Amino acid sequence: MKVLITGAGGQVASALLKLKPAGVEAQALSHRELDIGDRETVVRELARTKPGVVINAGAYTAVDKAESEAAQALRANGEGPGYLAEAVRQQGARLLHISTDFVFDGSQSRPYAPDAPVRPLGIYGESKLEGERRVQAALGDKALILRTAWVYAAGGHNFVRTMLKLMAERGRVRVVADQVGTPTWAASLAEALWAAVRTPDLGGIHHWTDAGVASWYDFAVAIAEEAHAAGLLKQPVEVESITTVDYPTPAKRPAYSVLDRGSAERALGLKPAHWRVNLRKMLRELGNA
Repeated sequence: MKVLITGAGGQVASALLKLKPAGVEAQALSHRELDIGDRETVVRELARTKPGVVINAGAYTAVDKAESEAAQALRANGEGPGYLAEAVRQQGARLLHISTDFVFDGSQSRPYAPDAPVRPLGIYGESKLEGERRVQAALGDKALILRTAWVYAAGGHNFVRTMLKLMAERGRVRVVADQVGTPTWAASLAEALWAAVRTPDLGGIHHWTDAGVASWYDFAVAIAEEAHAAGLLKQPVEVESITTVDYPTPAKRPAYSVLDRGSAERALGLKPAHWRVNLRKMLRELGNA
């Protein structure tokens, strides 16, 4: 099976390549190699490579910057997935598209089901929702849209690496405690995506995150404790809880964005580990590196 992965160099694409199953021929292309916002380039590249499956792991993810770069965000997150979907349809291939918890407004107090009403609070979420709509317009439920949340890895730019840097430099950090979701290790998401590749009839919208629930404050406390235990931080770190009001940002974020994974778990036959277990694994990986 031939699989084309967009977003090479990103944390999800890197995890996908690392966990590639035997018998799969995988090629990852970076934005420079495949600009999915250029329709002609997408059509030409898929006609050349002829993949059986395309995993769209590339995206514009600068949530706050998107508020002032709406056109760039829409090009990468909205128009690009639509062009991929059109080219996939032409080639008779299959598309697995990664989306986000930011399509929800956070007003719910129970995990969001895949068919829950969507209402993004900012440009990033709006652009990702537009991508979902364009993918479904081109492919319907033949495409798999997998929403996830709070993704991190040992490499790349993410909350864990940012916290480790600040904790080492300052010994004390302030983190919001009134935004709740689920941290998700990129390796966990990659395992779910490969399981989806092995489930050719699975389509529509599903959710995947690690198990459990946390605020950003809870996540930061766990990072401090686990990193100190692993020897990545020399001293214990003080983590102070603050509110969203105390830390204003250009983009609004959902106060609650826990995702209901039930349909994906049943379809893929997988059960994710708790987020803190996977955080510990990732930090061990970082320490060994």
